[in-house]
Amino acid sequence: MAISVTEKAAAEVRRILADQGGAADVPEKVYLRMRVVGGGCSGFQHKLDLDPQVNEKLDEVFEFHGVPVVVDKRSLMYLSDAVVDFHDDLNKRGFSISNPSAKSTCGCGSSFSM
Repeated sequence: MAISVTEKAAAEVRRILADQGGAADVPEKVYLRMRVVGGGCSGFQHKLDLDPQVNEKLDEVFEFHGVPVVVDKRSLMYLSDAVVDFHDDLNKRGFSISNPSAKSTCGCGSSFSM
């Protein structure tokens, strides 16, 4: 498969959605959108968002551990075997994307080149 989401990352997405569940403006179905955008010191950046929209012509839909994930087909070209994980350690808290397709990353690790 082109991408994967760890069980820890999926659990954190479900927790975030559950926290937002009481809000009146939150849609019933929300996807984790993963994409690659231009920017950063090395040229490309990974982006994770919550998105209620899916474009059937442009997006691929996956499901990992009960979390629906959407990736646009252009971004999918840059995400071969990428893994989304979540860290909750003393030194680090948040999502990370490990992308073996990236040739190099910048010093801070927030962008990459192909």
